[in-house]
Amino acid sequence: MTLAEAVARAGEAKDERALADLRREVGDDLEAAARSSNYQERAVAYRAIGQLRFNQKTELLRRGLEDTSPACRGSALLSLELLSRDHPGLVNSSRSLLHSLANDDPNQAVRRLAVLSLKNGSPTQDTITLLGHLGAEAEEGDLRATATAVQGALKKKAAARS
Repeated sequence: MTLAEAVARAGEAKDERALADLRREVGDDLEAAARSSNYQERAVAYRAIGQLRFNQKTELLRRGLEDTSPACRGSALLSLELLSRDHPGLVNSSRSLLHSLANDDPNQAVRRLAVLSLKNGSPTQDTITLLGHLGAEAEEGDLRATATAVQGALKKKAAARS
């Protein structure tokens, strides 16, 4: 079974056991694809980590966040965002890298995805400040809007903790 087929089946999986079986079946293929010299194969692998809810492979996501290909960085960010919805620790442990991507990545889509991922982390002051800066100063309108929205959500989260 290919990674693409496993991902398609993951959408149809009815329970955690079916997902675990899929993960077991494609685990080695996912590792090989994430190490491929072909950026398209790496992008599929990074995206599959999230779609298969493959929490054991989150270290591969860090490699994806640092990949030279914007497609790979974007795929890794999509998976990071998906896996961190209920577990902010994944975002918190990658916060400095996410800050760099949101602030400096040459690809605007990657920057927006990094900002979206930050919404699932803890509402730290440095993240809120960065998002405020991006919301006010970013050249691209979609990035400004996304940063402003995520900053508002994190401020609400911070206020609820107080």
